[in-house]
Amino acid sequence: MVILWAVVSAIRHKQTKSFSPEDEAVYTDGDLKVSVFYNRPYKKGRVIFGELVPYGKVWRTGANEATVFETNHTLTFQGKKLQAGRYSLWTIPDSTDWQVIFNAQHGQWGINSIGEANRDPSLDVLTVSAHSVVQDREFEQFTIQFNRIGEEAEMVLLWDKTVVAVHFTY
Repeated sequence: MVILWAVVSAIRHKQTKSFSPEDEAVYTDGDLKVSVFYNRPYKKGRVIFGELVPYGKVWRTGANEATVFETNHTLTFQGKKLQAGRYSLWTIPDSTDWQVIFNAQHGQWGINSIGEANRDPSLDVLTVSAHSVVQDREFEQFTIQFNRIGEEAEMVLLWDKTVVAVHFTY
């Protein structure tokens, strides 16, 4: 029975990964390295924000395991410092502004047994807000990327027709 459960779990894990493959976004500048390890779900004809991903509720910012944000240098977001380290990355989407949350716990599955975000708010290290923009271009697969903007950088979240840019300095 235990062996059967292990085999079924492994098959489900593999199927889940094929529907939302793993990826890593990396930003480097000199000896700075910032990376985000996440799983990339597809839109598949669905309305994403406000429906599949409800407004006002914590989202694991991807699929499967909680998204992992790692930096080897202190970063500054909206005047607030995020120390070098590894964090889980969570968001609370809304139609105009998102909350972006860095949490000290990482490595856990993104949702719990009742489908809610598997995040312990008492371990939140930093929360910042970011403006969301709805555009005409549609992104089929959830994507995180980094861009350099003058003297700062931005982490950009793209899915469906929504773009959220989170600016930081280092």
